[in-house]
Amino acid sequence: MTINLRVPYFIDLKKPQDQGLNHTCNYYLQPEDEVTIGVWHTIPSIWWKNAQGKDQMWYEDALASNHPIILYLHGNAGTRGGDHRVELYKVLSSLGYHVVTFDYRGWGDSVGTPSERGMTYDALHVFDWIKARSGDNPVYIWGHSLGTGVATNLVRRLCERETPPDALILESPFTNIREEAKSHPFSVATILLKNAFCLVFRYIDTSLALTGSSSIPLQAVELNLQMTKTPFSYSVKHISCPLLILHAEDDPVVPFHLGKKLYNIAAPSRSFRDFKVQFVPFHSDLGYRHKYIYKSPELPRILREFLGKSEAERQH
Repeated sequence: MTINLRVPYFIDLKKPQDQGLNHTCNYYLQPEDEVTIGVWHTIPSIWWKNAQGKDQMWYEDALASNHPIILYLHGNAGTRGGDHRVELYKVLSSLGYHVVTFDYRGWGDSVGTPSERGMTYDALHVFDWIKARSGDNPVYIWGHSLGTGVATNLVRRLCERETPPDALILESPFTNIREEAKSHPFSVATILLKNAFCLVFRYIDTSLALTGSSSIPLQAVELNLQMTKTPFSYSVKHISCPLLILHAEDDPVVPFHLGKKLYNIAAPSRSFRDFKVQFVPFHSDLGYRHKYIYKSPELPRILREFLGKSEAERQH
């Protein structure tokens, strides 16, 4: 069975330029048989004029240029074309990064059925695709909300095979699904577009919670839909690369204390003894909530200082 979590419907994902991304190319990759995922590749903004009219091959070759690359793993609600995601791509592009992002199988125009294994495998496939084209350029992984779970699972796997990324950035992360759901005003998020969408409860990001759905017991969801039993905090303990955690104090979806808890688990872990682990809070007065940290005028400095140190660690 194939389901697609595509909200909003009016975005044509084949045309990122319609979202103001005039230096972005749309690709389709195939991680497995009968699975196809839609990918956007945004190049550093200094090249936007050169990118006009260029094809996929030109964009792929550009990954080998002397610019770092960020693989962005988005949250549950919407697609790679979501407004706040597009704004983050623009910020990162303006700072000189390539940004590669995609919709997990079953999201957007990607074909397949969502699952924890499938989402991690999709991310691994895209990472390997990038590394095959990026030469010696650093590759960073950035996960937001639900994407922080995918990111930690991915990076743990990369570290186990001794091909870690150059850094991991977690924006609005949580420690595990149960704690995140219990902390939210709703007991669990639901997606009611189709009954089949219930499969998404393996990974819940309550940013798509619908009023009236909060009566579904967490225990029933966990039992009947086989929600993952491995806390992401466990995976963090097996990661060996620099780690940056970003969290807004007024986040109403993933409470701030969960991001801080994840940091407190990671910081003393032996796997991080040779790497920087940093937690950056954003005061509630700033109003960044769950998905607007990209608006911070401090973000460029934070990334420059953290990833600059990560690059130094990489060279040693």
